[in-house]
Amino acid sequence: MFKNLQIYRLPAPFSLTLAQLEEQLGRVVFTRCGSQDKQSRGWVPPRGKLEKADKDAACAALPLVHSVGGQWLIAMATEHRLLPSSVVNQVATDRADELEAQQGSRPGRKQLRELKERVTEELLPRAFTRRSTTWLWLDPVNGWLAVDAASRGKADDALELLAKSLDEFPVQPVKTERSPTSAMADWLAAGEAPAGFTVDRDCELKSVSDEKSAVRYVRHALDSDEARAQVREHLAAGKLPTRLALTWGDRLSFVLTEKLEIKRLTHLDTKEEEASEANGANGDELFDAEFALMSGELQRFLPDLLEALGGEIRETVEACKEVA
Repeated sequence: MFKNLQIYRLPAPFSLTLAQLEEQLGRVVFTRCGSQDKQSRGWVPPRGKLEKADKDAACAALPLVHSVGGQWLIAMATEHRLLPSSVVNQVATDRADELEAQQGSRPGRKQLRELKERVTEELLPRAFTRRSTTWLWLDPVNGWLAVDAASRGKADDALELLAKSLDEFPVQPVKTERSPTSAMADWLAAGEAPAGFTVDRDCELKSVSDEKSAVRYVRHALDSDEARAQVREHLAAGKLPTRLALTWGDRLSFVLTEKLEIKRLTHLDTKEEEASEANGANGDELFDAEFALMSGELQRFLPDLLEALGGEIRETVEACKEVA
């Protein structure tokens, strides 16, 4: 289900019950942008359709926390009004030209600023809107929280809303004894991934110098003698790995980044999915099966990944609350 992972830690076991989480998320339910709102965020039922979240009574009655086997799934909806600054500037410039023709002098900075504000107020209600959904997986037993986001910035938006919704927000980033950059460099230099993992065919190395030169291998056999020699030369020249494609246990393929982000996450074992489809499972059953499969795999995959990075550095819950 998730294509990307930004990984965080919760206290294990998580003190919040399912009912308490449902109640607290209900404080910030998604509503569409008002006429003067540039953006709106809120929680929606994971099983509901986003385009119906604010209209369909049946959708609104669905729970905000979807629970399967003690694993929780929540969804943040975001709506943006698409009003490019270039459009506002163009309309404001046209009106400034009209004022100059009428007054005989160009409007000053203050007038131009006020003009842009008025133009924005006029155009916002007519601007198109775009909606998106960000998914969050919570494992209250083992203390995992993962956001399906390609960047830290998007994940931060979801965590900010979660902090606004909950009475307490004991969440912290995952830290490891070794940095992903150091570990990936050692794996590439040795030509061998840690136990349980294999190196795939994509890699990126960047120079730490001001030039920021980069070398990318795409769908390239990194286990060949030629590729290994080239990669070692780049490492010796001072380039460091920033992305490396890996496979875990022949079950998950992914790209690990220097920021400990997981991208292009793909589930390789489709036998269970094919069996569900062959047995005529309906949409609800397939959704639950996919979520159960994903959460079960991540519960095994994440500890293995952190162990490959030298082990996890765990902080106390008190320190975590202070950071939050």
